[in-house]
Amino acid sequence: MAFIEAVINYEYMQKALITSIMVGIICGAIGCFIILRGMALMGDAISHAVLPGVALSYMLGINFFFGAVVTGVLTAVGIGYVSQNSRIKHDVSIGIMFTFSFALGIIMITLMKSSTDLYHILFGNVLVVRTSEMWTTFAVGVLVLSAIYLFYKELLVSSFDPIMSAAYGLPNRLIHYSLMILLTMVTVASLQTVGIVLVVAMLITPAATAYLLTDRLWVMIYLSMGFGVVSAIVGLYFSYTYNLASGASIVLVATVFFALAFTLSPKQGLLWRTIKTSDRRTA
Repeated sequence: MAFIEAVINYEYMQKALITSIMVGIICGAIGCFIILRGMALMGDAISHAVLPGVALSYMLGINFFFGAVVTGVLTAVGIGYVSQNSRIKHDVSIGIMFTFSFALGIIMITLMKSSTDLYHILFGNVLVVRTSEMWTTFAVGVLVLSAIYLFYKELLVSSFDPIMSAAYGLPNRLIHYSLMILLTMVTVASLQTVGIVLVVAMLITPAATAYLLTDRLWVMIYLSMGFGVVSAIVGLYFSYTYNLASGASIVLVATVFFALAFTLSPKQGLLWRTIKTSDRRTA
């Protein structure tokens, strides 16, 4: 009841709840394509690569969204360039580029000698989200959901069968980098809620949970967004009620949902597979 009263009476709680729900929706939607395309490590790379952009934005006194998007996109392009123009494999180039970007960001924060605000960027604190950040998250959400709706067929084909996608004449490389840009924007929009360290969990965990429950992409997207929203609301409740870190609380709730799906999913669940195996042995 205290949580509901706080949401009704305090503007900061209203902004926190709305922003958390929006983050759950957009991370859940884009996360489906990330795991289907085997790009979970790329999501981790982008989330860490935005740190120098955030630090630079604070140095220049501008909105951190712009600096973070620029460094995130540059890192994504750099990863592709290194892997395509050398013997280095894609996962190795990801490891090199994102650790470089993260290390650069840490050095820049050290030079600033004031990391109070950047602490929230690293670990998230949705309870202090600003109105401008809430509207930025909303704008990113509209853009991401519109792109998924308009280019659903192209994303579907290129995610499941890149060879067939190329045979149909679809620009796989353009689709890939466009998805990277959307991923970067979603990552930046989620920083205030769950932080750089945990944003990859919100991109991957709800989508992975949905993946265990359905074989249809559109159902997976809706389920993933649903898990993201419920995780955000329940996590924010525990964060407010027990004075816990908001980002960590949201991620823990999302992980509980994954554990339940991993155990109880009708087709993929560990429990049902164990029962079926036992039945075969006794038959």
